[in-house]
Order: sequence, then C-alpha cells, then structure tokens
Amino acid sequence: MLFTIGYATKTITVFIEHLRRHKINAIADVRSVPYSKVFTDYRQENLIGLLKEAGIKYVYLGDELGPRSKDSAHYDERGQIQFQRLAKSTLFNKGKERLQLGLRNGLNIAMMCAEKDPTNCHRSLLIAYYLKQELGIEIQHIHHDGSLESQTELEQRLVSIQKLSPDLLTSADELQEMAYKKHIKQTSYTLPDSSEQKY
Repeated sequence: MLFTIGYATKTITVFIEHLRRHKINAIADVRSVPYSKVFTDYRQENLIGLLKEAGIKYVYLGDELGPRSKDSAHYDERGQIQFQRLAKSTLFNKGKERLQLGLRNGLNIAMMCAEKDPTNCHRSLLIAYYLKQELGIEIQHIHHDGSLESQTELEQRLVSIQKLSPDLLTSADELQEMAYKKHIKQTSYTLPDSSEQKY
C-alpha cells in the first residue's frame, strides 16, 4: 500500500503511532529540504534514527519527488512551479520507479512531507495525482488525527474547497479537473524572488 503523511505539529510519538496503525514499514521523505527549524525530531538525521528505533525504513526521495525543482524549465514566468512539467522529468520518473520497486518488494510506504492538510501539499497535488492518473495507484492520505482519505476523495473535496458547483454543461470529472487546476495555482511553490532565478 502507498500512503502519505504530514507531520505538521505532531509529536514524533504520535507520528510513529499513526504509521504503526496503518502497518507502514517505510517512509519516503519527499521534502525538497528535509529539515524543520521548529520540529527538530523531523530533521533528517534525527528522523532516520528515531524511525530505525521503531523498525521503520527511511529513504530520501526529495531530489526526485520534491516540489522545488532545480530546473528553470519547470517554472513559469512568475517563478511558480508547474507540476505538469515537473511530472515529465527524468528525475520524477526515477522517483516513481523507486516507489513502485518498494511496493513490489512488499513495503507499505508513506510519503512524508510537512503540510498538515494533504490538499495543500505536493504529496497529493503532484505525486499522488500523477501516480493515480498514469499508473492507477490509489493513494491513502493519513490525516492529522490518523484517519484516512483516498486520493479520489481528496480530489472530490477540492471541488468544495474551490466552491465550484455542477451545472448541465460540466461533468463531475471536468469539475474536479477545474478545481484541481485552480487549487494548484493557489498553493504551488513559487520562488521567493523569481527575478534572481535561484533554483
């Protein structure tokens, strides 16, 4: 099974309890920057040790699947990341292959990032979205309270978040796609100063 989880303000004890509840035995860290200034347990070197003590494997996939690409071709003229471009990159595809290999080897993997709500994170809007579209993999998102929401349910929730209403000319699938595009425009990473072109 493939899951996602955000640590947000969770203590490491609760974080690990949620992983155990869903029988997760491997973490794929998909943060572009695997550190936290506030929650020190989630700094990469600390997290690796804590997960090892809990019997959970750790792999860093932020270079492959992180949202802050180093390739300027993945950004628009305003300096905002364009997921449809990033998803076609060689690195991103290598990341997908590594996840698939882990799943074939019997691992229950959770892709980890910082965001509390997966609707505001690239783990759902980039990785899970394209894995579901291209490979038919249905990812489960672990919420802050430990409950689950499927990628399909999350995409349906985006329609409500974006306050879109069905009409006679728009199908449910088209409505979800409109909500998705609107949401990623509002939430996707933008370079701090695109004029400096620091990727």
